[in-house]
Amino acid sequence: MSENIGTNNEIGAAEANEFVATREIHATPALVYEAWTNPEHLAQWWGPSGFTNTFQQFDLRPGGVWEFVMHGPDGVDYPNKSEFVEVSPERIVLRHTCAPYFQLTATFEDLGGKTRLTWRQRFESAAVFNSVRKFATSANEQNLDRLEAQLQKMSV
Repeated sequence: MSENIGTNNEIGAAEANEFVATREIHATPALVYEAWTNPEHLAQWWGPSGFTNTFQQFDLRPGGVWEFVMHGPDGVDYPNKSEFVEVSPERIVLRHTCAPYFQLTATFEDLGGKTRLTWRQRFESAAVFNSVRKFATSANEQNLDRLEAQLQKMSV
């Protein structure tokens, strides 16, 4: 079941424990990949609106660790740690290794100068998915909005 958000965005659940969002981005796949893989760019857009990031480790390779703290607008810090499973210009897969546990797969499809980004976030169980569903749906959309804003800055 998927719900249409605008003309180029879709969000839905493919399984009982998975978010799936698709967005057509007005940037090349190479630029989108750069925003995901360059820690200077990634730190600028990762997370919901109002959040900032401090990266401790960013080892972009299969088996490499990405460890960082997301600083919430309310002053709360959220430690995060993930392991990269797959890294290529077409696809990045990472496993979030602290609660809530999930696997994130981002694919970058070339649409002739634009990119179809598909964001799949599969949680360890339907119970975990349902516990984060209330805030994660809008947080993921805000995250993608921030990515698009960062891409505009990178294009200038």
